Amino acid sequence: MGIHRARVRLKTLTLPNTDQFERFLKEIESANGRDSRKCADLVRFLAFSGCRISEARAVKWADCDVEKGEIVVRGDQDTGTKNWTIRCIKMIPDMRQLLERLRRERPEETPDSPVMQVKECLASMTRAAKAVGMSRITHHDLRHLFATRCIESGVDIPTVSRWLGHKDGGALAMRVYGHLRDQHSAEMAQKVTFSRTPPAQAPKG
Repeated sequence: MGIHRARVRLKTLTLPNTDQFERFLKEIESANGRDSRKCADLVRFLAFSGCRISEARAVKWADCDVEKGEIVVRGDQDTGTKNWTIRCIKMIPDMRQLLERLRRERPEETPDSPVMQVKECLASMTRAAKAVGMSRITHHDLRHLFATRCIESGVDIPTVSRWLGHKDGGALAMRVYGHLRDQHSAEMAQKVTFSRTPPAQAPKG
């Protein structure tokens, strides 16, 4: 995959491709800080769930059902989620692997223990982005990365919108990510043929 751009708040946000994101995570994890690995896991959790940072901080083990593949997002105890509704996110395979690893590493924790052990990691993210030569991204940008990856993988926009906790039926997601849906649709159309001999692929660009 190449570098992706999401249209967010009338600006162009440059998101890391798959290889950049892997190097980004490794750079955070290998920084030799006290919480370096915990910071990398927070980045993974945000990118694999689409949660807001305030929502991720509040997720407890009791909210994670690996067997069903679901995470219940309740938000902060006092402020709740942004739109005051509890929602359920389906676990992508990467999230399932992350939670299974964390549970193996921390078997003594109770259902009320928070899954994430650090509350933010922006400084680590900024340093790592510079080190690997990618554009700086924030906690919230990882939410856009999640949505972008989902749409590029063929998940429909209304479903992505529900996972993000939008209550507008997908209108906002369509404005922000509609171009990715259209691009994916065009690429899928090139796979359809009525001929035994696959047609030549149209040049990109």
